[in-house]
Amino acid sequence: MSLLKQLAGQSAIYGISSILGKTINFLLVPLYTGYLDKEALGAFTMIYALIAFLNVIFTFGMETAYFRFSTGKGLDPKHVYQNAQSLVTVVALSLGTFIYLFADPIANGLNYPGQAHLFRWVAFILTIDAILAIPFARLRMEGRALTFALVKLSNILLNVGFNVLFIVVFYHIYRDELLPFLRPLISGWYRPDWGVDYILLANLLANFLVIPILWFLLGKWKFELKKSILLPMWHYAIPLLFMGLAGVTNEVFSRGLFEYALPEGFYAGLSKREAGGIFGANFKLAIFMNLIIQAFKYAAEPFFFQQSGNKNTPELFAKVMHWFIIFCSFLMVLVAVNLDLIGNLFFRAEGYEIGLSMVPLLLMGYLFLGIYYNLSIWFKITDKTHYSFYITAIGAVITVVVILTLVPALGFIGGAFSTLACYLAMSIICYYTGQRHFPVPYKTEKGLLYLFVAFVLSYGGFFLDSGNAFINFFAHNSLVLVYGILIFLMEKKELYSLLRSFLKK
Repeated sequence: MSLLKQLAGQSAIYGISSILGKTINFLLVPLYTGYLDKEALGAFTMIYALIAFLNVIFTFGMETAYFRFSTGKGLDPKHVYQNAQSLVTVVALSLGTFIYLFADPIANGLNYPGQAHLFRWVAFILTIDAILAIPFARLRMEGRALTFALVKLSNILLNVGFNVLFIVVFYHIYRDELLPFLRPLISGWYRPDWGVDYILLANLLANFLVIPILWFLLGKWKFELKKSILLPMWHYAIPLLFMGLAGVTNEVFSRGLFEYALPEGFYAGLSKREAGGIFGANFKLAIFMNLIIQAFKYAAEPFFFQQSGNKNTPELFAKVMHWFIIFCSFLMVLVAVNLDLIGNLFFRAEGYEIGLSMVPLLLMGYLFLGIYYNLSIWFKITDKTHYSFYITAIGAVITVVVILTLVPALGFIGGAFSTLACYLAMSIICYYTGQRHFPVPYKTEKGLLYLFVAFVLSYGGFFLDSGNAFINFFAHNSLVLVYGILIFLMEKKELYSLLRSFLKK
């Protein structure tokens, strides 16, 4: 119980920063839907899906390799850090330079003619993100969760501040609606027709300003490339690159390529890029599950490695998985049955609500991504990371097939189903292969029951409509209460035990 308490405490700190950060970032949704048109949101959806995909390539699994080789390998963590940081920096600068130099053909190939500057900014964003990845991993490795959280929050606040400045404040100054004496200062360079441009610029500036903060906290690093350290790290990390790509392949194919798979005129009155903007905006509503998954991953990955030598490791992993499913499935029901309220709160323009029905599928998909993160620890601590390649390849094929077959037929639902299908298949495969190589006594039947009931209640609440908003609110949230009672009845002994453990000083 003390180990679970430790993991929960670390997850809470990461979770608070994630929740605050994502909530602050989520507040940009009404700003974007209120100030930008659907075409600009479509461009935002595609380009940020591309960034998510390329981020994985720029860091190529070295964060997890750093965790692994800093513990249990008999190496000096300081030299592991210096070598990992040096290699990631070299690779990031090389790839970033390539994208920068070929920005024009990339822009034309992706149907953004005359906007090569967007992809030059993307090159800078990706390079800075990669260079900061290992320092952030070091904060996690050293258990400096609060420092990690504060730096991440600083980055998010800077990003949001620049977004508000460029998209709202400068816009109203330019139109003589705010601080008119400043209009002459910005009228010569401000572009009112820019949308995604200012989003990227805000991100770039925020990332750049975080570099000196991390260097101050961690000190300078010595450039060092030792073959004896990097070669085994490289062999360990490359399969994880493909596992990481699985986590974003779905993002790219379902969000970034949605507009390319959707037939013209599928949604009346909407271009394909505008429909992609609606799809991307509704994808944001799955953030409530995604932030929990992210917070858990931040805390669990170093925790799992640190506990890998414990003889009770399998039982510990099973307990973590069990309570992870319970917590996340409860969150899924809570969010899904209140989607009408959440949508009305955050969509500041008409037309976005037509995509709400896809969100429960996305919530379940992200839940299975979290399950996969739990399951995948077996091949990380046994150094069998090549299995991640096979699992990723299968997940990617499933994603492509679902996108190509279901988006033309089902539109938003087809795109969202690719998320669920990909992560569900990866979880199933990872579970069965893991049980052969590193058996863990998961409570599989009970977990599947929770997932099934949660999914049924989520869609049941979503489609339950009495015609009265007040009655709907109580009817929908009664389903949350029902699910909570079910959990209590099935887990009351464990709940009492956990409560006593957490109350101990």
